[in-house]
Amino acid sequence: MENNLITLKSSPKILSSYSVAGNKEHNGPLGNYYDEWCADDKFGKSSWEKAESEMQRRALRGALKKASLSDCDLDLILAGDLLNQCVSSTYGLADYNVPYLGLYGACSTCAESIALGACLFDGGIISKCGAITSSHYCSSERQFRYPLEYGGQRAPTAQWTTTGSGAFIIGEKGNVNIEQVMFGRIIDKGISDINNMGAAMAPAVIDTLVRYFDQSGTKPCDFDLIVTGDLGFEGSEIIKDLLLGEGIDVRKNHVDCGLMVFNRETQDVHAGGSGCGCSAIAMASTIIPNLSSGYLKDILFLGTGALMSPMTLFQGETIPAVAHLIRLTHSEE
Repeated sequence: MENNLITLKSSPKILSSYSVAGNKEHNGPLGNYYDEWCADDKFGKSSWEKAESEMQRRALRGALKKASLSDCDLDLILAGDLLNQCVSSTYGLADYNVPYLGLYGACSTCAESIALGACLFDGGIISKCGAITSSHYCSSERQFRYPLEYGGQRAPTAQWTTTGSGAFIIGEKGNVNIEQVMFGRIIDKGISDINNMGAAMAPAVIDTLVRYFDQSGTKPCDFDLIVTGDLGFEGSEIIKDLLLGEGIDVRKNHVDCGLMVFNRETQDVHAGGSGCGCSAIAMASTIIPNLSSGYLKDILFLGTGALMSPMTLFQGETIPAVAHLIRLTHSEE
């Protein structure tokens, strides 16, 4: 098998992270850890799409302030969201005078943007960049499912799109190292149910993790956490069961961002959270700060994405998925 594990020799760092969340997210288990939240989910704007752009604007502004930087210190912005043509990112970041790359990896976009930024840094192409992602429950429901006014029933396996945005500044100084990257392959196991994204994305996580452990020579117990974002309850159970069949046991240290952001028992989110903003706010508010403090030393983060579009769903196509992996470690710098 061709070796596609990338070890970053220059050890790029995550200098800062910043999270912006909606009201439902603020009422969840991580509510006290978000940097900002808004009670009405409109963020002072006239539409859900404009609200999502505002979240990205605030997230990048906050991350830059934490790192004592301004936008002129950035060489590049890598950003994405769930909407067609990544319009939330485009409109939200247009005021920043920084070169921009729009990304679409669905819910894997947070991991994808950080991984690409780290690789560009390692190649000496940039010295600092911002990685920003977002999603909004109302804007994504309108695009992918039904207008909110329709009041459609949600299946038990369905996930709740997170309203939130996370921003990360990548550069040369800090104590959160981006050690390794493994980009995922497109995996399609024939799942076509839009209300069961966890089942569609779980095989992609298994493919990436099996390749990573094989090529890195590591095993699950070498890591404090194996973080997926975001399989929800259904997908998390699938990967734990199927990985056991591969001789890989992640039951003790696997956590999923879709199960971190919401309380399934009290918040009526069925299988948990989803969306580009789900892993972004979970990582920015808790995982990265815990790595920075040294509470966590070594983790794997796998961003998972279902790579369908509204048109392919209307045409009855299956849902291909991808899972990008990043290894993050604590440094004493």
